[in-house]
Amino acid sequence: MLRAIQGFHQDDAGDWVAALRCGHGQHVRHHPPFFSRPWVITEEGRASRVGVELECPLCDRFEVPAGFVAYKRTADFTATTTPAGLRADHATKPGVWGKIHVVAGSLRYFVEPPLARELVLDPSHPGIVVPEVRHRVAPSGDARFFVEFLRAPSSES
Repeated sequence: MLRAIQGFHQDDAGDWVAALRCGHGQHVRHHPPFFSRPWVITEEGRASRVGVELECPLCDRFEVPAGFVAYKRTADFTATTTPAGLRADHATKPGVWGKIHVVAGSLRYFVEPPLARELVLDPSHPGIVVPEVRHRVAPSGDARFFVEFLRAPSSES
């Protein structure tokens, strides 16, 4: 899925890494003839790429960025107490990931394009909520679950 570049930093080897809006990083090396990205060499070149979108295979795989921490969680919900907003398509803010923890029973988790999936979640199979991707849940009659929200440790709420 495409994610906008928010900035850049160098890794331990001195290679440039694009900081993506989802929280993941992606190397953007200039190593001709394999990678031709002369813009990465200068500050002006990198600045010209802020806002440009790159494919993020880690979002495609529903992988929470390394180091992200839980900062908030919902109350426990059941099939009868699940808010209408969770049953309808909705999305988290940029950089905010979610983890759906099923305590009992099961629920269906629908993820809209571009990551279109339909999953059955249960206590052994939690669901990952990718930032800005529309999704919804449909709990079974005996379901009990909560949602935990994660972000980068330095993020504000």
